[in-house]
Amino acid sequence: MHTNMKKTLAAVVGAMTLAAVLPATAAQAADNSLHVSGGKIYSAGKQFVPQGINHAYQWYPEHTSSIGDIANTGANTVRVVLSGGRYGTTSASEVSNIVNECKSNNLVCILEDHDTTGYGDTAYAADAKSLSDAVQFWKSVGSAVKGQEDYVMINLGNEPYGNNTASQWTQGTKDAIRQMRDAGFRHTLVLTAPNWGQDWQGVMKDNAKSVYSQDSNVLFDVHMYGVYSTADKVKSYIDSFVNQGLPLMVGEFGNKHSDGIPDAATIMSYTKEKGVGMLAWSWCGNTEGVEYLDLVNNWNAGSLSGWGNMFVNGANGLKSRGIEKAGIYGGGSNSGGSGNTGGNSGTTDDGYPICSSASVDPDGDGWGWENNASCKVR
Repeated sequence: MHTNMKKTLAAVVGAMTLAAVLPATAAQAADNSLHVSGGKIYSAGKQFVPQGINHAYQWYPEHTSSIGDIANTGANTVRVVLSGGRYGTTSASEVSNIVNECKSNNLVCILEDHDTTGYGDTAYAADAKSLSDAVQFWKSVGSAVKGQEDYVMINLGNEPYGNNTASQWTQGTKDAIRQMRDAGFRHTLVLTAPNWGQDWQGVMKDNAKSVYSQDSNVLFDVHMYGVYSTADKVKSYIDSFVNQGLPLMVGEFGNKHSDGIPDAATIMSYTKEKGVGMLAWSWCGNTEGVEYLDLVNNWNAGSLSGWGNMFVNGANGLKSRGIEKAGIYGGGSNSGGSGNTGGNSGTTDDGYPICSSASVDPDGDGWGWENNASCKVR
């Protein structure tokens, strides 16, 4: 997804063929770091399913505190947009601050380089960067992420191939993984699909096993917009990974889009049923006709949009999924981190946090503010 611009797919989804192969076995050191084993993600010995929200940091660095607001929805993960030059350059010090914000709010941080979005589709993304370029960006911020393997996954590049170059995804991804490992990155690497993330040609689906055989500490990432307009399409794609024993998350989706109406209800219910990660796009800041993808209005955590209310409070939404924090944070449900000590005490029936004290409501209107979010006074 591109906050400032999202391109409609130039083709319709074709028939997807399931690849029948045996599950792989991961080789990973027995430590606390996030890692994949047997097609599942683990943190400090506990299985971990990333469930949360995307945050468009690169365009809105003044809203870093939104990471705390995201934690208060019950999320255990935030996926954060960065850039190595296409949309400005995120510095190592900025990345350090983001990681610290995630850690203080008990969130796993998926950091993604947005520069690769749509690579090869010159009519729409002439300035897009390659995955090799993305590796250079990760090297430039290596000091901020190396040593943070317990808390951080690295999403090599967002939607790294468009529709014209999707066939290059497999080799390009393998090469980038090797470059990252050679540069000393031990993190779980998140690998986003081609076709602007939607994989409608099935390139990632059909070649994921080959990539996983090279390096099993990876998580495959599909973005579900208009291509995934029916329950059958959603379930078929997810099943193709689950049945192969391959780790998958739906790293972006919405409840509507310009290229069609995603079946968001099925995405939410079926990821829960299958233990597959899901992250909604996005907290706030969408423009150019896709403002309906904002989960909150005007960066106000106490003002959920229709999409936000569905994703947070609806059936199979964040509040009803029994989400567990990563093992490194001790597991259990999330209501923020160390910065939230003495904060909210539960939620109301409609999903809003209950204020810990009436003192946070100085005007007496029944609403207060704590933990970087609105709360209701009782």
